[in-house]
Amino acid sequence: MPTDHSSGRSLVSRRAVLDIVRAATLGSYGVTGFAASPVGRLAAALGIAQPGIRLDLRHGIALDLELTVAFGLPVAEVARQVDSAVRYAVRRSLGREIERLTIHVEGLAQAASLPPRPAHAAGGVSTVELAESGTDVA
Repeated sequence: MPTDHSSGRSLVSRRAVLDIVRAATLGSYGVTGFAASPVGRLAAALGIAQPGIRLDLRHGIALDLELTVAFGLPVAEVARQVDSAVRYAVRRSLGREIERLTIHVEGLAQAASLPPRPAHAAGGVSTVELAESGTDVA
């Protein structure tokens, strides 16, 4: 049984890196989508490019993301969440660190699904307020 362990080499396509980054970004709380020009949307529809993501692999992994964020959320916090999620996904999937990650928030958008309004019980007290008060309700 040979004990000589030589390191191997793996090849990851550009498309795979883009898919990892896109999934991590869109899975982050507060991101409503990627910002794209009409030309960028057309390129995406044709499968030529992925709008809102610029990837440079010449000197490590360098990313520029152009996002839209849900209106009413703290933009800096959403950007921090995206940064953390993308770096973790790339590190976990590829075993490599991102050299540079720049996040551009191009605009605010209405979120597709808003959190539900709390239901009100009799007397104008919400069910959430009742639950948090510690009152037993039958």
